[in-house]
Amino acid sequence: MAWYAYCIAERQVFPELGRHRRPIPLAGVTGLFGNQTFLFPASELAVIVSEHNPEEIDKLDQQAAKDHARVIADCFKLSTVLPFRFNTTFADDDSLRRSVRSNQRHFLANIERLRGKAEMHLKVLVDDTCPGNAARDMTVGQQYLTSLRESASRQRERQSKARALSLQMHRMFLPIAEEITCKRMESGKMLLDIAHLIDNKTVERYQNKYSAATQQLKECSMQLSGPWPPYHFVHRNPSTQQHHV
Repeated sequence: MAWYAYCIAERQVFPELGRHRRPIPLAGVTGLFGNQTFLFPASELAVIVSEHNPEEIDKLDQQAAKDHARVIADCFKLSTVLPFRFNTTFADDDSLRRSVRSNQRHFLANIERLRGKAEMHLKVLVDDTCPGNAARDMTVGQQYLTSLRESASRQRERQSKARALSLQMHRMFLPIAEEITCKRMESGKMLLDIAHLIDNKTVERYQNKYSAATQQLKECSMQLSGPWPPYHFVHRNPSTQQHHV
């Protein structure tokens, strides 16, 4: 039997697994294409899976990606989860067990690190204070060199502004860990994409801080979503910060 994998969870959270060594149905959670989901026992862990037909590979569209995320979100309500990337499949029971067994120490450490944690996602849109010329003067000689220097200067200014704004956000929200990317939009604005790792118990406090931030930072357009499973903090160092402009 080939399996489509959604996430890894704590086996102890699902007493219905008991001493089962074979997959058992997971009630109330429907997988891709309406398939039944299963709890696949693997030592101290449980892998949430559904049956996979390789011929369905062409059906893995945007809706399938949303359904993948929905299953993970449903499981996140029950347990700490380590999400698999979209379209992670295993050819049979043995390949799934081998994969979990070979990475078990890493999985258990991540579950311990992320237990009781959630991810909040902020999008912050702000005017670019140094838009510069859309097209660089390609004239050979002094004008071209001057254009290069101006472009480099604008890049440094953008990075400086992005760092200052992300630091301000950090001081406002005080996350356990964060990952930040920044890019310049075609509209000329800068978009900061911020993932914050927080304690589940502080979600309401975080939402209140967000309301205060929207009032304080009038020059920014902000959007908040979450709490989510900790997607950004499973495969990366939790203290990682990235700034790309």
